Amino acid sequence: MMSRGLVSSGSAVRGGVASTSGRSSSGLARSIPVRVSTRVQAHMSTTELPSRDLTSIKQRMAATEAALNHDKMMCYQCEQTKNNTGCTEIGICGKTPEVSALQDLLIYSVKGLGSLAHIARTSAGIEDAEVNTFVNGAIFSTLTNVNFADDRFVEFVTESRHLHAKLAAQLAAKGVQVPASETAAQPWHAPMPHPLVWNSQPAALGGVGAMLEVAEQTGIAARQKTLGLTLAGLQELLMYGLKGLCAYAHHAEALGHRDPKVYADVQELLHFLSTPAAADVGAVLDHCFQAGATNFRVMEMLSNAHSSTFGHPVPTPVSLNPIPGKAILVTGHDMHDMHMLLEQTAGMGINVYTHGEMLPAHGYPGLKKYPHLAGHFGGAWYRQKIDFAAFPGSIAVTTNCVLDPLTAYKGNIYTINETGLSGIPHIKADATGHKDFTPIIKRALELPGFTEADCAAREQKKDVTVGFGHNAVLSVAPQVIDAIQTGKLEHIFLVGGCDGSEPQRKYYSKLYQFMPTNTMVLTLGCGKFRIFDQDFGTLPGTDLPRLLDMGQCNDAYSALVVATELAKVFKTDVNSLPLSLDLSWFEQKAVAVLLTLLHLGVRNIRLGPRLPAFLTPEAVGVLVDKFNLLPANVVDPEADMKMMMECK
Repeated sequence: MMSRGLVSSGSAVRGGVASTSGRSSSGLARSIPVRVSTRVQAHMSTTELPSRDLTSIKQRMAATEAALNHDKMMCYQCEQTKNNTGCTEIGICGKTPEVSALQDLLIYSVKGLGSLAHIARTSAGIEDAEVNTFVNGAIFSTLTNVNFADDRFVEFVTESRHLHAKLAAQLAAKGVQVPASETAAQPWHAPMPHPLVWNSQPAALGGVGAMLEVAEQTGIAARQKTLGLTLAGLQELLMYGLKGLCAYAHHAEALGHRDPKVYADVQELLHFLSTPAAADVGAVLDHCFQAGATNFRVMEMLSNAHSSTFGHPVPTPVSLNPIPGKAILVTGHDMHDMHMLLEQTAGMGINVYTHGEMLPAHGYPGLKKYPHLAGHFGGAWYRQKIDFAAFPGSIAVTTNCVLDPLTAYKGNIYTINETGLSGIPHIKADATGHKDFTPIIKRALELPGFTEADCAAREQKKDVTVGFGHNAVLSVAPQVIDAIQTGKLEHIFLVGGCDGSEPQRKYYSKLYQFMPTNTMVLTLGCGKFRIFDQDFGTLPGTDLPRLLDMGQCNDAYSALVVATELAKVFKTDVNSLPLSLDLSWFEQKAVAVLLTLLHLGVRNIRLGPRLPAFLTPEAVGVLVDKFNLLPANVVDPEADMKMMMECK
């Protein structure tokens, strides 16, 4: 009724006029009369107001207040999350609330599918290769800066439920029923049913609108209220570690390397997250370290996949100066895609350049043999809007990180694999895994590429050197050991991981200014771009370069191999070596690497530029007590350097 919208707290009803007193912006008192018709006044009896109108008004006010206080999303899975607490309106990465919700729903669905796969494996001996591949790929798609396309997540959720039904039919054919105890919803699922049950409900199927309505109930905010911030955050630590290791496993699978134990471990951990045991902090932490153990196995598998396919990396100079000709820029991490693209562009007069974490491609003999792998263009992922806008060719996005494109290059960019951008062409693999990059090649031929004038006008840069994988480093191990024993090499720093745009990350650039000349630094991941083009020279009294880039973020495995071998020589453990780890984290691959280091018992790790928002002080306290995990001192990098030189 109209009268209900006119009467509010602080209003006086005088006959046919309701007036509200208050102050205008100028500070003057004012009275705003509102005329009410005689017909409306007839409904405004004193008996009706308390019994119906005021109750209705309070209900409306409560609903409005709830709506105003309701966050559009909640995501804190990456380091750049807003105010280091969580993105609630839109992701700092550009992720919309809708995409965030669909990602939450996909993870919820995959927990159900993973749980069913675990039950099928352990109770009926069923191993479904299609499910194994899908689970890892679907989880990979939810990493930070991988996929922003809502329609792709609708496809993923639909496929997850389809595979769930297929697997359930296989169980039924064997006469195996899922025990009722397995489908009992846990308190943190409310108001949703158990993921196993939700996946089986045909009524929940539908388009994006129906999925979004359900997705709102699967986010982290509801679990925080039920579990508390500490336990909810530790569950997310496990899930984010799974995201990272699934990404690495998916890369290895693209090269034909699979490990049944990895699939089994992933699905067992997904199953665990929907059981009563996941309400215990100690059990969750134990499973986090289990994920770290699995990730070590995965990183080893990926390292072997790369070296067996393309050869062991060898030290190789890489040009940072483009040359005249048509051009394609490849960003991400996927060496398999790089190889296919080099094959398809051979002899076409197109130069291929790496961007971001594709830089290590130049060190692999099986890739560097292509003469049209011309060099490297640009810096770390977060600079891509500058780099891509300045690149006069087409752009292939193989994996994370990708950002919503600028208009300047929107018509030149293509996504591949699990990556996705709304309105951007996507290259899919056929049944054999082959990808036809004709659209990317055609666009490169249409665009101007680098001209002679372009190249002449650019400031010439020095080459950088890549290819110091564990095989290359261990080949000079005797010299390294001698340098340590004779005092020529006092300390080794492993500084790597993800880069980002925050000003606090200048810490990693400044850190090197305080390194004594009798030290070496190993870099990996896109953190290398803070210093990769600086001249560190050689270790005094030796021919050993002081700066060794070990590769991509997953090549943390190479660093661990080197550290382990050095520990064997000196008959000690990794923690007793003159070695310090100062890690820059950004997304979930870095979380997986951290869990691996903790699983191996590595202590005194510095992590920055900020500690994860999903870890409460109580959770951090546990890791500090057990591993002496330290936040990077971004305010005073010199103080950090002094402590690290003292092995603290």
